[in-house]
Amino acid sequence: MGHLDHASFGLLTPVLSYAMAVIGAALGLRCTVRALAASGSSRRNWLLTAASAIGTGIWTMHFVAMLGFSVRGTDIRYNVPLTILSLVVAMLVVGIGVFCVGYGRNRAGALLIGGLTTGLGVASMHYLGMAALRLHGTVHYDPMLVALSVVIAVVAATAALWAAINIKSPVAVAVASLVMGAAVSSMHYTGMRAVSVRTESTDIALSGATAMQFIFPLAVGLGSYLFVTAAFVALSPTAREHSVHLSAERPTDPRDPLVADPPAPASAATV
Repeated sequence: MGHLDHASFGLLTPVLSYAMAVIGAALGLRCTVRALAASGSSRRNWLLTAASAIGTGIWTMHFVAMLGFSVRGTDIRYNVPLTILSLVVAMLVVGIGVFCVGYGRNRAGALLIGGLTTGLGVASMHYLGMAALRLHGTVHYDPMLVALSVVIAVVAATAALWAAINIKSPVAVAVASLVMGAAVSSMHYTGMRAVSVRTESTDIALSGATAMQFIFPLAVGLGSYLFVTAAFVALSPTAREHSVHLSAERPTDPRDPLVADPPAPASAATV
């Protein structure tokens, strides 16, 4: 059996991956809060931004953590199409979840359906990412730990969507994001604890890309997207601020009953 190291760079990859999960969660929550206060195309656009932020944060968390994954006795490569597919799956299933919450009339039902769908999708993203691994050996999984990781993913996704509906203040969103980041990281490392590898001695070259050739540049690019999106959300006016701005710019027309001078009080009338 090959010895597995989940933190070959020390605490760097676990801490950085947790930070990516927290940033993605925080952005997703803020965008969902904005969406619920909006309507029409504005709601749809905010929900799309929320889905991309959360999905990107979860995927980046997984593969930044995988940068620190190594197996003694074999090199590791990644299948590029499967890795990209895992990113697409993450965004799609998170999108289903947030749109269920954003447009569902029955909030409780939408929360359950969205949480289950998103949680199963996050678990699928994780194991698709693991299926993209190429190494000299055979990967085995502990079924009980796999099941536990799926349960954690569903609970974490449901809690995230609940927070998106019920939490409004920035401080509460920050606390919820820290908890959600911890839940996503727990799901990842529980799934990784389920992994064991039986290495094989061979001279056959591995197919695929190394982590530094493919995963690292993609993770950096998606991490940059999260920071740019954070700046966009921070600088975008809320629905209330936008309404106040429109009211301030409204032209004052004396014929408009809303801005016309009020009638003189009865006490001032001419006798």
